[in-house]
Amino acid sequence: MLACLWLKPSLKSALVVNRIMNKLIPIAKPIIGEDEISAVTAVLKSGNIAQGKRVEEFEEAFAEFIGTEYAIAVNSGTAALHIALLAHGIGEGDEVITSPFSFIATANSILFTGAKPVFADIEEETFNIDPDSIVEKITSRTKAIMPVHLYGQPCDMAKTTKIAEEYGLIVIEDACQAHGAEDGGKKIGSFGTGCFSFYPTKNITTGEGGMITTNDKDIAQKARMIRNHGQRERYFHEILGYNYRMTDIVAAIGICQLRKLEQFNDKRIENARILTERLRGIRGLILPYVKSNVKHVFHQYTVRVTKEFGLSRDEVKEKLKQKGIVTEIYYPLPIHKQPLYQELGYNDHLPKSEKAAREVLSLPIHPSLTKQDLQYVIDTLVAHVKT
Repeated sequence: MLACLWLKPSLKSALVVNRIMNKLIPIAKPIIGEDEISAVTAVLKSGNIAQGKRVEEFEEAFAEFIGTEYAIAVNSGTAALHIALLAHGIGEGDEVITSPFSFIATANSILFTGAKPVFADIEEETFNIDPDSIVEKITSRTKAIMPVHLYGQPCDMAKTTKIAEEYGLIVIEDACQAHGAEDGGKKIGSFGTGCFSFYPTKNITTGEGGMITTNDKDIAQKARMIRNHGQRERYFHEILGYNYRMTDIVAAIGICQLRKLEQFNDKRIENARILTERLRGIRGLILPYVKSNVKHVFHQYTVRVTKEFGLSRDEVKEKLKQKGIVTEIYYPLPIHKQPLYQELGYNDHLPKSEKAAREVLSLPIHPSLTKQDLQYVIDTLVAHVKT
């Protein structure tokens, strides 16, 4: 109990309850309601549980939300990236420029096609790919740019699309963390071919699942064929395809979640505002930067823990864990430094990505957090600065 004395009375009570109940403040918590449960039950009772009408309904709703002509539902965000690359004809001998500071599926999806991921360094403030670094990496083999809208903040799409137009390149957006994000009032996923994930930690979830968005009819048709064994007509297989289909069970959840996405994002944005307002000015703690003219949907609230804080990033993570606050490091090792990529011969030096990997720490930001939860996270951090 003595360890709680620096807390406000209400927060001391909350901590005691948390300890008694062995309750943690998680880094992510999917919100599944009775409507999702009822929707899944209805699909199960219908007997039509594979890809069917619910998938079509989810695709139509998602395309309308993003503002594209087409949306193609698949079984993961990784599948979405893989299919998008294949649908654009990317393969052996091609190069795709992307960020090294992302989940490994971003780059691995390029390897799946036989193409080569080429890594451009990031902007220090946003953690997103630096357009100037993209230009430096373009060669005669470059076929596409795959920007990653990391943590829910849009990349600089004006510069990125301008580069793509100038050099005749395809833009495939890794929007797996950016559902509902906007750049200049335009939804992420509508600038090029968009790829989304519905993994449980995302802004909306279907358990597993993904979506491709596009305005190109031919790309949409090819993507549908690739996800379903290369067939346009049943049992007539025109191209090599995969089983990347989404089920109606998953789509039923997605339809319900999509209706709540704006509400979820508003709560994330409000939670971020509170954290930033009350953590501002702490020595050695660099808070998230939000670009002007964008809608950052805060898939993650990621700070930098620098030497001036007095504790290392990993020490802060452990201290918060001891107090029942779960944090995460996205990502502790850039992709070009991963063992797989070292074996493949990558020896890039990308200083901004490597520095970020040493300093980043994501705090809880999800919509399930109460104001008391947020204040507890804030007070715990402040306490460690003072000691």
